[in-house]
Amino acid sequence: MPKSKRDKKISLTKTDKKGLALKQKIVDDIRNCVQKYQSIYLFTFKNMRNEKMKEVREQWKPSRFFFGKNKVISIGLGRTEEEEVEEGLHKLSACMKGQCALLFTNSTQQEVTEWFDDYSVEDFARSGFKSTQTVILNEGPLKQFSHAIEPYLRQLGMPTKLDRGVVTLIKDFEVCKEGSILTPEQAKILELLEHRLATFKLILLARWSKEGGFEKIASHQEDEDMNEEDGD
Repeated sequence: MPKSKRDKKISLTKTDKKGLALKQKIVDDIRNCVQKYQSIYLFTFKNMRNEKMKEVREQWKPSRFFFGKNKVISIGLGRTEEEEVEEGLHKLSACMKGQCALLFTNSTQQEVTEWFDDYSVEDFARSGFKSTQTVILNEGPLKQFSHAIEPYLRQLGMPTKLDRGVVTLIKDFEVCKEGSILTPEQAKILELLEHRLATFKLILLARWSKEGGFEKIASHQEDEDMNEEDGD
């Protein structure tokens, strides 16, 4: 009887015993998931939000998500045709570059692609984010703020004063400019203004299934473009 590809032993070197055990567990978990699930999807992400990702995991149960070092995950799948645990998986491993993760699922291709296409969550931009808008505040009262926060606004760089107990801009103020990289102060001002510039989004790159094998969904250039916009 031919020996199963899943029985192949791959050496994990250059690590301590504790790290080796953790990496081996990831490899074993991935191989078990290859056996358990019908399809694997490789995806990248834009403006990752851990709290939102927890919600996504809950929505997709009993499917499994894997985030981690690409090298370790690719070992689990098989980096070459000789190492792969199922036919064609080494092609999926070859696509694992930059920020990416895997979804193991028994859902149909239509269910997965439609969900990924539709899913996005607006959120506050963080420091290091490349601004997608120019935001300017006009001179005058800022009635949304309590008088108690006025000193803090000045610390953030806003030209404010209290006018009869009302927080007031003494001149027009540019919070941020389109294309510029947000500073921590700018990001905080936008949050205080409840102005959301970032969008948490998951983008499919490739797919592998037991029935159809490997299929590329998006180019790595699109992946790189997404990562360049992500300041996290």
